[in-house]
Amino acid sequence: MDSRLILVSLLIVFIQLNSATWARTNTDDETALIALKSMWTDYPPNWGVNDPCGNRWEGIGCFNGRVISVILTSMDLKGELSGDLQGLSELQTLDLSYNQGLTGSIPSSIGNLKKLTNLILVGCSFSGLIPDTIGSLTNLVVLSLNSNSFNGGIPPSIGNLSNLNWLDLTNNQLTGTIPISNGSTSGMDKLFKAQHFHLGKNQLSGSIPPELFSTNLTLIHLLLDNNQLTGSIPSTLGLVKALEVIRLDGNSLSGPVPSNISNLTNVQEMLLSNNRLTGTVPDLTGMNSLTYLDMSNNSFDASEEVPSWFSHLQNLTTLIMERTKLGGALPVSLFSLPNLQTVKLKNNRIDGKLDFGPHYTNQLQLVDLQKNSITELPAIPQITEHEFKIILVDNPICQEGAHTETYCKISPSNPPYSTQPNGCVPPSCSSDQNFSPNCRCAYPYMGTLVFRVPFFSDLGNSMQFKDIEYLLMNSFLPLKLPVDSVSLTNPRMDSKNSPEVSLQVFPFGQDRFNRTGISVVGSALSNQSVPFYFKADLYQHFEEVPKKSSNTGIIIGAAAGGSLIVLLLLFAGVYAFCQKRRAERATKQSNPFAKWDQSKGSGSIPQLKGARRFTFEEIKKCTNNFSEANGVGSGGYGKVYRGILPTGQMVAIKRAKQESMQGGLEFKTELELLSRVHHKNVVGLVGFCFEHCEQMLVYEFVPNGSLKESLSGKSGIRLDWRKRLKVALGSARGLAYLHELAEPPIIHRDIKSNNILLDERLNAKVADFGLCKLLADSEKGHVTTQVKGTMGYLDPEYYMSQQLTEKSDVYSFGVLMLELISARKPIERGKYIVKEVKIAMDKTKDLYNLQGLLDPTLGTTLGGFNKFVDLALRCVEESGADRPTMGEVVKEIENIMQLAGLNPITESSSASASYEESSTGTSSHPYGNNSAFDNSVGYSPSTVEPK
Repeated sequence: MDSRLILVSLLIVFIQLNSATWARTNTDDETALIALKSMWTDYPPNWGVNDPCGNRWEGIGCFNGRVISVILTSMDLKGELSGDLQGLSELQTLDLSYNQGLTGSIPSSIGNLKKLTNLILVGCSFSGLIPDTIGSLTNLVVLSLNSNSFNGGIPPSIGNLSNLNWLDLTNNQLTGTIPISNGSTSGMDKLFKAQHFHLGKNQLSGSIPPELFSTNLTLIHLLLDNNQLTGSIPSTLGLVKALEVIRLDGNSLSGPVPSNISNLTNVQEMLLSNNRLTGTVPDLTGMNSLTYLDMSNNSFDASEEVPSWFSHLQNLTTLIMERTKLGGALPVSLFSLPNLQTVKLKNNRIDGKLDFGPHYTNQLQLVDLQKNSITELPAIPQITEHEFKIILVDNPICQEGAHTETYCKISPSNPPYSTQPNGCVPPSCSSDQNFSPNCRCAYPYMGTLVFRVPFFSDLGNSMQFKDIEYLLMNSFLPLKLPVDSVSLTNPRMDSKNSPEVSLQVFPFGQDRFNRTGISVVGSALSNQSVPFYFKADLYQHFEEVPKKSSNTGIIIGAAAGGSLIVLLLLFAGVYAFCQKRRAERATKQSNPFAKWDQSKGSGSIPQLKGARRFTFEEIKKCTNNFSEANGVGSGGYGKVYRGILPTGQMVAIKRAKQESMQGGLEFKTELELLSRVHHKNVVGLVGFCFEHCEQMLVYEFVPNGSLKESLSGKSGIRLDWRKRLKVALGSARGLAYLHELAEPPIIHRDIKSNNILLDERLNAKVADFGLCKLLADSEKGHVTTQVKGTMGYLDPEYYMSQQLTEKSDVYSFGVLMLELISARKPIERGKYIVKEVKIAMDKTKDLYNLQGLLDPTLGTTLGGFNKFVDLALRCVEESGADRPTMGEVVKEIENIMQLAGLNPITESSSASASYEESSTGTSSHPYGNNSAFDNSVGYSPSTVEPK
């Protein structure tokens, strides 16, 4: 073959192999970006290099040479937006948040970006009018322009954004009325897909249009607080049944509250305070989801009695009714609400005796009744060790010689919250560094979290801030952001009476963020759907980068290199070809299965205890060519098939999809681990297949599927209390075996109901070891590793420290125990089962007052229930050192079973045979890997319920 043809062929191969790098940026896109660059200073250093896509300009995302995203959060950009931005015709996401140096107005030409789905300009210094052309962006899903200086009215054309889900214009200087469609013009009443109207902290005026609300809306957040709105609250508000948060506080609304507002049974937070509302205090009976209610500082009619419906709101945590002319005595039943934490009724006409009753909630933290007419406070019964603050300053009881009592003084508030170190000693850092909760010196990304709604009512409550830390890490983890930990300090109230707290985000694996790290973390914070927004401080600790060469140098270099371009390309092609061949050889040599070829002899195959290697043809045959009829589960990892081996043994075969396959080393590690685990409460591995680019695991088959399927009712198996105790014991024994008898110990890392399988006798088997870790260093006691697992079951201590121990599995098992009694997902509708149980729990009452959380199918005879709950809560203690070992958990559950009239020994032995005995018969299978099969439909034969 002609040598020139060979070189051309090699060049073509090279170009194909490196197409992502060599793809030239579309001319219009490059022109638009250069125009942006010319308008800005302090743009990213590598923007001095030509070809934005080919040279991967910081923050620029491309596909086939077209710019599809510009994400440059917290880059300290200065300047204005160029009208030439319209040249980015394929742009889908524009996020320039937290660049306070960005000024000027949004150019009207932005309306030409027809493919834009996300426009996020949070925390900049943009001003002027929001252009009417924004209504042309009909694909827009997210529009976040909060925390700028926009003025003028909300453009009616926003009503054309038929796909809009999130509208956030908070904290600007917007004026005028809320636009409503009227024949020729559109309006916000047409945003049927919008779930968020965030318009607070502006200067909007006029009334709230009744036409804004209808049964067609899917709105869940209505935030119109701190504006200049007048008129009455329209009764049409009661039509929006999906609403969860209503903020109308800080306006000049008048007239009575519409009576049909009680139809909004999903509302959790409602603030109507600081208005001019009149009439009677509205009856909110039926709003059973309500947790936070504030109707303070209005002009309601004087009442002779405190409304009785206060005591019917079972989920209420915070009641604030200051200056509302409430009169009469507070009902004792109010303080028995299981979740009640804060009561603020200052400056009313409440009189008589303040009686908390014999069974007040142990969640109570503050009762503030300043400037009322309380005359008597009986001794508070010491039914628990719980203490709470009472403030009765300026009541008759404090003017009759009792002024020395603590409740007649306003005691100093609790010390401000600050995230504490995670069991480590803070180091001595340089003056410009901070130490993280994991005691590492670094330069954190800092700013302020401002809460859109009152996420909490007590600035001194440490648990609520720990929940926020957990929530933040929960949002960073799935995105695989370079975050080590977060720290919260100095909670306070802003000028608009909104809670805020300082946030520090610490980098992972280094002492500072690079520009990409800051950009992705900033973008994650600007896209938060939780009830707060972020105000970022300027980050000044990027790594030093070489100074940009002058334009003259670039021109000279380009001219000098131009004459050699063809030769360099040819050499590059040859080099790429050689590198590819070398990489292929290296990959083959490093492949842990490279020697697992039968043609090289069985001696080269690792000795797996009891697990055999299946050929692809054998697997294909026993599953009837992977027929749909043999499918028993599916998910993100792949599919599970039922198969029958030539011996007659039924097996479950988990077949990975190409895009979800593990690396060869991880697959080999899982195989070797599973092959040496033999216990009746751990699923058994039969074999594997690793050929034809396939990864398959062959397990013993479990006919009754996963515990999750039984709890949810999918399997048709009814688990009463005694059966659930049996499942808990089997699961605990399997986990204790992994921790205490396996050598080295194994940490499962993904204990959840989906990974507990039930055989034909409802014997529990722990399954799915895709995330497990070996605890080889017993002296160290932990493994430092990237956090993985399933949300809701994850140990918060592991989350924050990245130090994995057996106690992390214990925490997950504690959540599983609570799932067993409630049949609820760990996180359901934003509520965490651990917190819900702690809030509702009252040890002085029958079944610890948890009847509202229990699964009705548990039955009525619940022997040992209280001890079971006690054990579950010990397992989910905040500190791993306070949790029991799995061996101790096993003993506790055995004792609980005896209280329920069960013999743990006979129940266990009769329920199942040992692994060795069952390995030749019909057994179980694991549905899925990680959380991949959470929505799978497991195999469940149509048989009579097991007895």
